[in-house]
Amino acid sequence: MAEITERMDKTIDSLSHEFAKVRTGRANANVLSDITIDYYGVPTPITQVAAVKVPEAHMLMIEPWDKSVLNGIVHALNASDLGITPSSDGTVIRLPFPAPTEERRRELVKECREIAEQARVSIRNIRRDVNGKLERDEELSEDEVRREQAKVQKHTDAYIKKIDEMLKAKEAEVMEI
Repeated sequence: MAEITERMDKTIDSLSHEFAKVRTGRANANVLSDITIDYYGVPTPITQVAAVKVPEAHMLMIEPWDKSVLNGIVHALNASDLGITPSSDGTVIRLPFPAPTEERRRELVKECREIAEQARVSIRNIRRDVNGKLERDEELSEDEVRREQAKVQKHTDAYIKKIDEMLKAKEAEVMEI
């Protein structure tokens, strides 16, 4: 059961990380986590070469420690799929997050539902793997296997409920104006 809990917790952590990357109109530094720049020949995440601040709810401010990478960061942001045009004043880069339209919010909700469904599938795959191991275990009787499978199912149901609650909270955040 400890192995199941650990694997399912990793799935929940992954889901929360994916949800953090969904842009809701509110400034969030996690949207930059997958954007890398070429820093002296090494692909490096923006968050490792600059301070990322949130001065107000709809604005991100990126202040590179090495000013020579400023143009590289601007270029990487323009090339990314964020859909936000950065503005640079030579020392800092500002990313204004416009409030998404109703149509865009619906698309984001759909995207969140797909992410949540992937997490549910992952949880179910963990259940399938564990149930397969239980069935192959020659030391357990049929009744013991069924009891263990029932425990695994309860665990699975609890984690799927967690995913549904996280999805509901994220949908509310996305649809909030």
